Amino acid sequence: MILANFQENLAKYAKILVTNGINVQPGQTVLLNIDVEQAALARLIVKEAYAADAQEVIVQWTDEPVQQQQLLHTWPERLESVPDYKLAEMDYFLDQKVSYLHILSSNPDALMNIPANRLAKFVQTTAKISQPLMAAAQSKKICWTMAAAAGQAWAEKVFPQAKDEEEATDLLWDQIFKASKVYEEDPTAAWLAHRETLTKKAQVLNQAQFAALHYQAPGTDLTLSMPQNHRWDFVGGAMENGDYCIANMPTEEIYSAPDFRSADGYVTSTKPLSYMGQMIEGMKLTFKDGQIIEIHADKGLQLLKEVIAQDDGAQYLGEVALVPDKTPISQSGLTFFNTLFDENASCHLAIGAAYPISVVGGEHLSAEEQKAAGLNQSAVHLDFMIGSDQLDIDGIQADGRRVPIFRKGDWAI
Repeated sequence: MILANFQENLAKYAKILVTNGINVQPGQTVLLNIDVEQAALARLIVKEAYAADAQEVIVQWTDEPVQQQQLLHTWPERLESVPDYKLAEMDYFLDQKVSYLHILSSNPDALMNIPANRLAKFVQTTAKISQPLMAAAQSKKICWTMAAAAGQAWAEKVFPQAKDEEEATDLLWDQIFKASKVYEEDPTAAWLAHRETLTKKAQVLNQAQFAALHYQAPGTDLTLSMPQNHRWDFVGGAMENGDYCIANMPTEEIYSAPDFRSADGYVTSTKPLSYMGQMIEGMKLTFKDGQIIEIHADKGLQLLKEVIAQDDGAQYLGEVALVPDKTPISQSGLTFFNTLFDENASCHLAIGAAYPISVVGGEHLSAEEQKAAGLNQSAVHLDFMIGSDQLDIDGIQADGRRVPIFRKGDWAI
């Protein structure tokens, strides 16, 4: 490694993920999902989790070349089936109230040669398996964190001008360390201050209780109604048992859910989207009464169609997230081809499932009650970025009065 003090900073990063991210408590079960390329980081995370007195640490390894072969050659009926042992494993994770840490490092183009219909089947099956865990995370019943590690192929995609793979990987690790506050003298204090900043912004929006939001930018003119008693939050915060976690590292967003029956207008993506190892670029979606009625993409159109066709809820929106253009990630000027980073550089929306906590008490409602409250139900949750330094957003009050929320991509409220 060329990057100065890399091993020291990698160990510091592992500690941040365990103590500030999933915030491991004595006696907890920790689940780590990570690529085999990141074994060094995995070992450090396991060490830190046991140092925090976790009762067990379960590591689920991923490997892109193996996954490619599986997606190309697994028999179709097996690709669509949900094995009993996977369901039993998920039941165990839920019984243990597992703390879940997922490390992203994949090549954005890893699965570009996989037929869209096979990839869509795999996505659908994976969603069925993981849905209970995701529902528990979204309802704040378990601690969870998504973070990143610098995979070689991903690094070369972000830094094509690097002289070699080592320099590209170093450059990406440097960005990850910056965004995750590894270089701060006291990362814990820095994360606590950041949480406080995001919490205060959410409080302002919660007090306002806008009836609707209106987005305007080149290629975008979209109005979304908001559910009654909707709730803005940052990604993480206090869990049901009182523990806290930071669910995304990095995180810059304040999010809620629109009333899924309400979107009208059109919206154009401002950043490419890497989804399941394939790229979707130049998205433009048109909505009427909440539903997607027209779809366009310069690249990845068939995959986008397959995703939206997965279930009825995939044709509606489930999340609205506000991110100022002047975040450190955005100001880097980089496109990361990774949703974790790109969504924290840009306002975004999500097709599919809403987070239950986006309305007050929503985590205690049945699926039917959540839907009646305006929260979308789906096995899909696909974030896409729409922010720029030209984006204006107005909050519309019940009497029709408009209040600027964003002007030229930055906070105005």
